Order: sequence, then structure tokens, then C-alpha cells
Amino acid sequence: MANSADLIIIGGGIIGSSVAYHLLHDGFTGKIIVFEKDSTYEFASTPRSAGGFRQLFTTAVNIQMSRFSLQVYKQFAKNMAIGDDTFEIDFKQRGYLFLGTETMMQHFKEHVKIQHQNGVSSELLGKKELLEIIPELHTDDLAGGLYCAESGYLDPYSVMQGYIKQAKKLGAEYRYEEVGSLLSGQNRIKGVRLTNGEECLAPVVINCAGAWASSLSKRANMPLPVEPLPRRIFLFDCEKPLKNALPLTMDPTGAYFRHEGKKFIAGIAEDMEPKIDFTWKRSEFIDRIWPILAGRIPNFEKVKVERGWAGLYDYNTVDHNAIIGEYPGMKGYFTAFGFSGHGMQQAPAVGKGISELIRTGRYETIDLTPLRVERFAENDLVVEDAVY
Repeated sequence: MANSADLIIIGGGIIGSSVAYHLLHDGFTGKIIVFEKDSTYEFASTPRSAGGFRQLFTTAVNIQMSRFSLQVYKQFAKNMAIGDDTFEIDFKQRGYLFLGTETMMQHFKEHVKIQHQNGVSSELLGKKELLEIIPELHTDDLAGGLYCAESGYLDPYSVMQGYIKQAKKLGAEYRYEEVGSLLSGQNRIKGVRLTNGEECLAPVVINCAGAWASSLSKRANMPLPVEPLPRRIFLFDCEKPLKNALPLTMDPTGAYFRHEGKKFIAGIAEDMEPKIDFTWKRSEFIDRIWPILAGRIPNFEKVKVERGWAGLYDYNTVDHNAIIGEYPGMKGYFTAFGFSGHGMQQAPAVGKGISELIRTGRYETIDLTPLRVERFAENDLVVEDAVY
């Protein structure tokens, strides 16, 4: 049939395209169609993210995914090159730093144990070590920090484009149409119906639609606890440059900042109303973020906000972690969303894992079973202490 496939992926962003790439790279021989409603990726979450990459998690599955992705991103430009197109992702391993109060340091000590057990070279820092990394830092309210030198930040858009172009090169068909609903019968997936009324049939459908994924699943009576959550990011410059290049630095308040070229970006993790909203206001930076930055680094007392933007988390409201695997009671329907801001970091590992699950029926490289859909009904949650 012309309008059918062996496998459909809903969402052609970094997760969906990583899945398509890994399936085809690893030997899947069927026809894959990727449906992506935003042909320019203007509102995709990946290019609107802060690009942070960290291994400072507190659950084995999240750490293992980051460890896998780290090795992929270090060699991404070389391994994903297509002719002269090398997909330079500008991975700056300048470190990832959590600043900590006295109370937080007690938790960090436990975090380090778990991280070391899983091969992460994290370390606890005192005030003196903090000032070696950021000499301008105000440390009066700090007791130290948790630091991983081999983490950092990168260009997420280039990663996404690398997976998209490689997936296309390997044979994935990208169709820039919006999926309106899922087709199913007799407890198995049948395909999708587009918003234009067209149907496309397939025995396997993988929902990688990010912030839009849960509403699609809910309309098919397969609800999951994921909501779209806006996050704002601001680009600014300061009058007096810093001495050192910054790691991605997370303040105890939930604000974060890092270099972006010679300038800086910053944002904050705070409670917001779940909704699809791409608006931002300069006053959000001035009123909420700037006082924190200026109090932490005196160079940030005089700044110029150049622009801002908003993106969306596919936010898991229960345990803030990805939901990956086949939906119980619906044969052939797989989910890969709910990343809560960690999708770019985990995309290589997720693509590899789903490829294995689809092709062989089991995980081989990393056991992603803890992130299964059933964990909510089983009350076997993935409780991550380091979620921002």
C-alpha cells in the first residue's frame, strides 16, 4: 500500500530522529515514515533549549544514559559526517556545576557515591575550589559545590540536524504533516490519521512528539502524566568580562547561567502554569533572574539583555523522568516522551534503546526498563533528586 509503512514515528525532532537513525543504522529494513508538523522546526523544543549536558544525576538509568550520550557527542561530528557536512555541535566540556548550601552539600555527598558507582568523575568542591573555577563568585551563602569537569554544553540544533539528515540518508521518509489521532483496534495500533483526514497504516507507532505527545495519547484513551511546560531563556552581555569560561552553573535558587560565545545565557527553574506558550518578557529577566545573577557574580550587576525566547518541556508531573517503552494493552504503540528538559542529553541513548527494543524485543546496551509506562500503575517510580 502506498500510504502505509512498517513503522511510523510521530515527531521528527531530536528524539524521533535519533530513533529513526538508530533503527536504520542498526539493521531495521522496513519502511519508516517520520511525521513532523513543524517543517522549519521553529517551535521545536531542541533548538530552544539551553544545550546543557550533564551526568550529575542520582539514578542509575539516567546516569547510564548520559554516559552513553557523552561518548556519542564527543565523536558526533566525525561519526555523523555526510561528505563535507560534519555537524559540528560545538561541545564545550567546560563542566557542569551545582552550587550548594550547607544543607545541599549533605545531599551532594550521597549523589557523588551513586555517580562514582556508575563511572561519573564528579567531585565535591569547597569554596576555594569554586573560586578557582569562577574567581568572581560570591560564596558567602555557599558551602561548596558538586562538579563534573567532562560535562558542559553544546549546540542542540546541530545535533538534531545531524540525526535528521542521517536518518534521511539511510532511508527514512520525512513527511511534514500533523498527526491528529492514533488508529487502533483489538488492542493493537493500526496507524495514524493526519489532521487533513488522510490515514497512514503501520503495525508500529512510536510517539516522540514531545510537548504535544501526551494530548495525542490521551485522545486515544492512553493517558500519561505529561504536560507542556514553558521555560524562558535570556541572552545577555555584561560590561566587564569574566576571567574564565563558565561551566553551566546552577545556583541554589534554581537559576542557571553559562557562556554563549563571549556573551551569556540564563534561565530559571520555577513553577509555571502548564500550557503551550512561546511568549517571553524582558521583565521576567529583570525582576526574577537578574537579582540572583548580580548577587552571585558582581560582573553581572551591569548587563544588557539582547534577546530572549521560550521553549517547552514535555514535563512528567509524577517523577520528572522519560516514559519509554510499549504502552500496556496496546500492542505496537511505543512512547518516548516526558523527558522534562533532559531530551537532548538522553537522545542518543534513547534512540539506541528503542532500536534494540523494536528489533530484538529487549534492551541490550542500557536497560531502560525502569522508565517503562507501567511504573506509574506499579508505583515503582524513578525518583531523581537532581531534577531542574
